[in-house]
Amino acid sequence: MIKIKRLGHLVIRVRNVKRSEEFYSNVLGLEVKGRYDDKMVFFRSNHEVDHDLAIMGIGDDAPGPEATRVGLYHFAYELGSLDDLREAYSSIKEKGVSIAGFGDHGDTKGLYIFDPDGNEIELYAIAPQHEDTPLEALLTEPQASRAG
Repeated sequence: MIKIKRLGHLVIRVRNVKRSEEFYSNVLGLEVKGRYDDKMVFFRSNHEVDHDLAIMGIGDDAPGPEATRVGLYHFAYELGSLDDLREAYSSIKEKGVSIAGFGDHGDTKGLYIFDPDGNEIELYAIAPQHEDTPLEALLTEPQASRAG
């Protein structure tokens, strides 16, 4: 049997490397770890990993992801707290990033967004004290976000 320690990294195809690099570094705050020519960029979310995401450009005419096809649905980044998720939501709205939805998974709350190519990303926080409060309310209603 294979004994996997953890997921090392994910590589996604994008249309335009420069545009996607700006999104992943300026919107999500990922650090550029390296580049391969003008075709790939490697990112890391923290200094404990070499890289956890890479993007590979395949051209502006490439079709986007489709919900009815087999393949990646989304990938997720854990944030440190619900307050960090609130800050992320505010920043995403300010930068005009498309929001795919809000997820409530028991003690985790996930904000789903799209990158410039339509790849879905979940930003989530563990918040057991808000298990019964919908994330959208926690992010948009000041009284709900501070309760509990």
